[in-house]
Amino acid sequence: MLNELASSNKVAGVKQSRKAVKEGRAAKVFLARDADPAITEPLEQECTALGVPVEWGFTLNELGRACRISVGAAVAVILR
Repeated sequence: MLNELASSNKVAGVKQSRKAVKEGRAAKVFLARDADPAITEPLEQECTALGVPVEWGFTLNELGRACRISVGAAVAVILR
């Protein structure tokens, strides 16, 4: 799954990810299991309402590495 994220056009971070979801540009959303639920749960609900697939089970560090950034990422999105 993370290979798919690493090799795709993507955005990382809550603000950019939420914007991509709202604009219909998100193909799949990845949420870190160790991120603050106050950040991830509203985005997960929004994705569910809009029919955007959500993947859980990765850590902040794993998502950050997959996005090739030097910090952890609570949210990452593969763009359409």
